[in-house]
Amino acid sequence: MSEGVERESMEYDVVIVGAGPSGLAAAIRLKQINPDLTVAVLEKGSEVGAHILSGAVIDPKGIGELFPNWKELGAPLETPVTKDKFTVLGPQGSVDLPVWAMPPFMNNHGNYIASLGNVCRWLGQQAEGLGVEIYPGMAASEAVFGPNGEVKGVVAGVFGMTKDGPGPDYQPGVELHGKYVFIGEGVRGSIAKVLKHKYGLCKDSNPEKYGIGIKELWQVPDDVFQPGLAVHTLGWPLDDKTGGGSFMYHFGDNYVAVGFVVHLNYQNPWLSPFDEFQRWKHHPDVAKYFTGGKRIAYGARAISEGGLQSIPQLYFPGGLLMGDSAGFVNVPRIKGSHNAIKSGIMAAEAAAAAIAAGRSGDELVEYKQAFDASWVKKELKVVRNAKPLLSKFGTALGTAFSGFDMWTTHLLGGFSIFGTLPHTKGDAESTGLAKDFKPIVYPKPDGVLSFDKLSSVFLSNTNHDENQPAHLKLRDPSVPIAVNLPKFGEPARLYCPAGVYEVLYDDAGQNPKFQINFQNCVHCKTCDIKDPSQNIDWTTPQGGDGPNYPNM
Repeated sequence: MSEGVERESMEYDVVIVGAGPSGLAAAIRLKQINPDLTVAVLEKGSEVGAHILSGAVIDPKGIGELFPNWKELGAPLETPVTKDKFTVLGPQGSVDLPVWAMPPFMNNHGNYIASLGNVCRWLGQQAEGLGVEIYPGMAASEAVFGPNGEVKGVVAGVFGMTKDGPGPDYQPGVELHGKYVFIGEGVRGSIAKVLKHKYGLCKDSNPEKYGIGIKELWQVPDDVFQPGLAVHTLGWPLDDKTGGGSFMYHFGDNYVAVGFVVHLNYQNPWLSPFDEFQRWKHHPDVAKYFTGGKRIAYGARAISEGGLQSIPQLYFPGGLLMGDSAGFVNVPRIKGSHNAIKSGIMAAEAAAAAIAAGRSGDELVEYKQAFDASWVKKELKVVRNAKPLLSKFGTALGTAFSGFDMWTTHLLGGFSIFGTLPHTKGDAESTGLAKDFKPIVYPKPDGVLSFDKLSSVFLSNTNHDENQPAHLKLRDPSVPIAVNLPKFGEPARLYCPAGVYEVLYDDAGQNPKFQINFQNCVHCKTCDIKDPSQNIDWTTPQGGDGPNYPNM
């Protein structure tokens, strides 16, 4: 917090943190309801879409509610899915699962392959056309509280801080005040994390659960390209106790969006999700899709996986949580943007009605009521046991049980013979001791299919001002070497997909030192989630810093 710093303030009806699908949808819907409402959207990326990364196969129902004529307006949902393929990989071979055996909502017919970053860029244009003020490169670094403990705004636009304090170009930022403040920061956002703790928003929900998704964008020749193909795999190289899988989507200008997801409740501290992804691409049933292709982009982000059981209280005095900040991802469908857009619509409608009634700074209970009656909750209810069943029984049995549960729950209108299974502990608590697992020796990258972390980060266009304070904060600087290294092998150097964390030794192989290369950070937030000692806090760097994702 920056108490005592004097700042100018700007007043709005609604202040929105995050120009993702939920934030932009909320801004648009507010202006659709009442063009006279003043709405500001803050985005920490250098432009709208710069920090957006997703698969993505997009269910258009959310955009359809916002803009029924989205096709005429030119929304960049460019490639309809024409073929679904679900495959279980072994070390050499594979088995295709019959699509007809999947619950009907798993079928991607009617969905579109697209760049979610470009969808957000388009939504940003629509919002600005309606009079929304969007401020890219303006990171919201902290919440501002009113006299009764309510959130009355956020601080944004702090620039020029150095490792030694304010520099010659220091700007203290500005306070943006709103009658209501919407938090749509994405997964594990720093302000949402503070507000969840301050207001006890998670006290009645299960522990939050996450995965890490690592993505590459390839461009492939015509003889490999299959527009509209959506491939998902389970199994190798992950063992049965380690949840995860892959996606591969063909779309646009001979693009193949390919990604690998590892559930962050994995036990083996020697596991590296990045290197598992690189190894996966060498499977003969995978490598064929990249023949003659070129990798053109890279990125990573955490994925909210807790589902219905982990959704926190959605409102707090003065504001609410939307999209991934609330945890609305449908894990089995590997989709969340349609739910995020719908959450923004519901948030806007609740706030617009409250403002019209002369209210401000109170609790928007109506937003929770709208969620309870929405198709978002209905959708999440049907799949609520998929993640707990995978966690309990492993990939093989867990997939079979969750498939059975989703089928029967779908047919029975939300009733499950399992009831509602809980998440029992957070992902950091699942990390095992280093002595109980064998270190994993990963193959060296070949530079054709597989690559190292630093060359990958280069393709993310990541940049941070090196003179600013590190935005990755250690609560206790001694913990990485004194605790995490002897107990867990210091897994930060392995779970980070960007080479941010290293353990360095002297020439004699002694005196380990923990080093944070914050300049490499792609803002995935995995360290904030998976650190076994919960010693790392991810905070916002200077606005505009971080990755600049093209077509991701």
